[in-house]
Amino acid sequence: QMFLDMTFGAGGHTKAILQAAPGITVYALDRDPVAFQMAERLAQEYPVQVQPVLGRFSELAGLLSSRGLEPGSLDGVLLDAGCSSMQFDCPHRGFSLSKDGPLDMRMDSDRYLDMPTAADVVNALDQQALASILSTYGEEKHARKIASAIAEARSVYPIARTQQLASVVAGAFSSSALYARKDMLQRPAHVATKTFQALRIFVNDELNELYAGLRAAESLLKPGGRLVVLTFHSLEDRIAKRFLHGTDVAGPHYRSIRQKIRQGRAENEDRRVEEDEEEEEEDKPLQNARWCHLQKKVMTPLSEDVWENPRARSAKLRAARKL
Repeated sequence: QMFLDMTFGAGGHTKAILQAAPGITVYALDRDPVAFQMAERLAQEYPVQVQPVLGRFSELAGLLSSRGLEPGSLDGVLLDAGCSSMQFDCPHRGFSLSKDGPLDMRMDSDRYLDMPTAADVVNALDQQALASILSTYGEEKHARKIASAIAEARSVYPIARTQQLASVVAGAFSSSALYARKDMLQRPAHVATKTFQALRIFVNDELNELYAGLRAAESLLKPGGRLVVLTFHSLEDRIAKRFLHGTDVAGPHYRSIRQKIRQGRAENEDRRVEEDEEEEEEDKPLQNARWCHLQKKVMTPLSEDVWENPRARSAKLRAARKL
């Protein structure tokens, strides 16, 4: 059997797959050269089972074809979207607002030296474009206010460091609002969190890459092959859900009558109600001639999972079998 782990990251999923089924082959894909080096080290332990692959989701079909792997060859694909803990934990990568470092955020900067960094984005784009990025990719309701603060700050001195940007964003709000937002564990969340998410997604073109990865996975899976998708925020999950349901990935956000009533009652609330996303699944029929869903509803982590790994608090898992 042949499986594809996208993305490899630090190798946790690939190692778990090998422990569960030692006789299989795992193609370990990652766009990050650091993760690719880790995959190469694991391949020294498992020279037959682990096949490291360096590249983006959008390059996947060509990369595997060059290795003799044709469409309809894989038994399973695990697609783990977004940024890895390894990237967040390295200050010099520029992903974390809690650790000072260069404002970079590129996942594969070693491969594409001319690829724009997050610093390039915040210093070069006009205020309206910045606001659009923050609103679209961070779902930031104060996008215009933050974009205005960035434009004002960069007119004095270029924004080049992560904590410099976090400070600029914080300066657009009152001191009482800095940690007024709560994460899913009800812990205080910095007011710049959504700004950092938006810039990271934009710099790495993550949503287009996710869609390209889903399409590649569908092509590479054999009939009966299984696809498991892990997402970590609503933008990713919406794409995965719509792809597996066979609906327009780029279409407007569907809301049932029940959700619209709730939205009207809660229009003054500060943040979106997460349960709406799951109600949508119950209200809209699941009909797709390409996939058979292996769960009735999306899987979310148990409380003990979140206690063990707080970063998994927003994770959603969807699984389907290719028809």
